[in-house]
Amino acid sequence: MSTNQKTVIVTGASSGIGLAIAEAYLARGYNVVGNARSAERLQAAAAQLGNPANFVGVAGDIADPKTAKALFARAIESFGQVDILINNAGIFIAKPVTDYTQADVEAIVGTNLMGFIYPSQLAAEHMAARKQGHIINITASIAIQPNAKVPALLPVLIKGGLNQATRALALELAPANVKVNSVAPGIIETPLHDDYESVRGFYNTLAPTHTTGVTKDIVDAVLYLSDSTFTTGIVLPVDGGAATGVF
Repeated sequence: MSTNQKTVIVTGASSGIGLAIAEAYLARGYNVVGNARSAERLQAAAAQLGNPANFVGVAGDIADPKTAKALFARAIESFGQVDILINNAGIFIAKPVTDYTQADVEAIVGTNLMGFIYPSQLAAEHMAARKQGHIINITASIAIQPNAKVPALLPVLIKGGLNQATRALALELAPANVKVNSVAPGIIETPLHDDYESVRGFYNTLAPTHTTGVTKDIVDAVLYLSDSTFTTGIVLPVDGGAATGVF
């Protein structure tokens, strides 16, 4: 395990965008502390990544503040500090407003909102004390520009709030030299869209480019933001132009 290289915490690191982000930072030689709900998912992710010595998994529900504390404690114990936090864990439930259940509300608020707040609090404290660091949130393009073809009130509500919170937290932490930004994906080919092949044609209508993205598109944006020394408080759509408006 390296204590001389940068250390990244990635929530929702066992599949999809989170796993791709973890892989990209590991390829740079960074240390990665990944979170997922279960140890089994993290073990499978580690095996897929080649079981690198500088990848550590911490299982638990990111909506629970104890999980966030365990993530930071393990990162500091193993690698000495946390340089980058990627708030990636999220769920997306699209349905008419009247169809949302109490379970839907609790799941989205837990993972998407609490899963941002608790890790970000710890990152703010740790990074501000060190006078450096990056917090990057994975939000959603549809929270910038809702789409009549995809009724999704709850994701728009929570992810839209995170887009605004990105700006607020960037202002708060700017004096401490901590950068806060977001990436807002459009439709990306990941396990989140388990019906992708059957509805590819529909997904392709949701952006003016008539295409969808791949995880590398999001990874490239995340790496740009974590490399930047002069970019903070932005929400970067990576969505084939979907956030530009109705088309």
